[in-house]
Amino acid sequence: MKSPVDANVIAQIFTEARTYNKWSDEDIDDGTIRALYDLVKVGPTSANCSPGRFCFVKSPAAKQKLAPALSRANLEKTLQAPLTVIVAHDEAFYEKLPQLFPHADAKSWFTSSPATAHETAFRNGSLQGAYLILAARALGLDTGPMSGFDNKLVDEAFFAGTTIRSNFLVNVGVGNMSGTFPRLPRLAFEEAATIV
Repeated sequence: MKSPVDANVIAQIFTEARTYNKWSDEDIDDGTIRALYDLVKVGPTSANCSPGRFCFVKSPAAKQKLAPALSRANLEKTLQAPLTVIVAHDEAFYEKLPQLFPHADAKSWFTSSPATAHETAFRNGSLQGAYLILAARALGLDTGPMSGFDNKLVDEAFFAGTTIRSNFLVNVGVGNMSGTFPRLPRLAFEEAATIV
């Protein structure tokens, strides 16, 4: 067994991390965005299928393109955030399997079953979205994951003519604590878990 990471790392990624609703105006440069993706891509997915697709919405023009799809509660904080990531998945992810899983004919596992392909894309794309949140925190960034938007409008605005479908959004930047709420309760082990 490897040694646990330092308690400060655990605090930064889990126990002291929060969901942010207000942001500083500190920019996130493209190199940091690439470093973020480079961490996300090494997280495990089934058969290395890697269906996650990430649209990093950064420019004012792209933010205005996103705005009509946002709920009223999410509009201001998203426009203020220096970066909003559209976490999506490619429904035709299996087209990349000859590259990503070359030692077996994994593509045929999914082309023969659209339902299995959809379920796999959604599950593993969601998993990669969770990796994105943790990777951002590991890089010293704050996050504000959310739903509260019109997926159809987002897909039309950013993914028209493709097999990519949006799942959820994550605002990323340097958070302002004044916009956080008191931490809500979590379920105790006995309420949510068993050891069998």
